[in-house]
Amino acid sequence: MLGSAAVACAAGSGEEEVATPNFVDQHQRIAKPDLSDRQRIRFLTSTDYPPFNFLDDRGRLTGFNVDLARAICEELGVIAKCQIEAVPFAELVPALKRGDGEAVIAGLAMSATTRREFAFSQPYFRYPARFVTRKAHQIEAPIAEHLADKVVGVADGSAHAAMLQAFFPGAKVQTYPDREQALAAVRDGKIDAYFGDGVSLSFWLESDAANHCCSFAGGPFLSDRFLGEGLSVAVPPNDTALADAVDYAVAQLVGKGRMSELMLRYFPISAF
Repeated sequence: MLGSAAVACAAGSGEEEVATPNFVDQHQRIAKPDLSDRQRIRFLTSTDYPPFNFLDDRGRLTGFNVDLARAICEELGVIAKCQIEAVPFAELVPALKRGDGEAVIAGLAMSATTRREFAFSQPYFRYPARFVTRKAHQIEAPIAEHLADKVVGVADGSAHAAMLQAFFPGAKVQTYPDREQALAAVRDGKIDAYFGDGVSLSFWLESDAANHCCSFAGGPFLSDRFLGEGLSVAVPPNDTALADAVDYAVAQLVGKGRMSELMLRYFPISAF
C-alpha cells in the first residue's frame, strides 16, 4: 500500500517551517504505565547507523535513536533507571536474548523471524521514498499525474526501482548501477528526476556533490510492501508492558512537539 506521511510543522523563532512526520495516532487512549518496580531499563543500540546511532567526533554515543531513548525515559519518569549501551549490530539480538538489556533501539527489522523472537513497539519512524529534481526544472504537482514522458533514474534492483514501476507506471525508468551515478545524472540534467530513499537524499541535497542543484518534488511516499514497516523498539516477547510504555511515551513526545525537535536536530532537510 502506498501512502503519504501525515506531517506536522515545527519551527524555531524566525526559521522556515519544516515538515516532520507524525506516525502516532493521537486519538489513542494509552494509560501512563507504572514502571516504578523496574530496577533497570537498558536500551541497546549500535554505533554504525548515522544519523540514528553513531559516535561523534569526540567518541560519544549520539544520534536520533539515542536521544529518543533518553526522551522516552524522561517522559516515563525513569531517567534515573535508564541506560543506553552500544554493542556491535550483530550482537544486539543475542544480547537482548541473554537479558543484557531490556530493549533494542537500533533499526532491528520487523520480520516473520524477529516477530517470533521479540515484541515490538509501534513504529516511531518510517522511511519515505522521495523524488529529487533540479530546482530549475521541477515537475508539477501532483507529481504522479505529471510523470508521463519524464525520465526517472533509480538504482537497479533496488526496492525503490520496484516501487517506482508499480506505482508510477507513467514514468520512463532509467536504471543505474548505483545511486551516485543516478544522482549525478539528475544534477547534470541528463534525466528529469531520481527516486529513492528520502533520508539519504536529505543529506545528499546538502552535500558538495549536489552543488545546490536540486530539491525534493512530491511525496513523501510510504509503502510497507516495498519499504518495510519502519523503526520500532524491540523488547523480550514476555515484556509487552515495556513496548506499551514506549508507545505511550512516543505519543506524548509527538503531541508535545519533541519528536519534531529531534527530527530537526539530525536531518538537515526534512525527509518528509
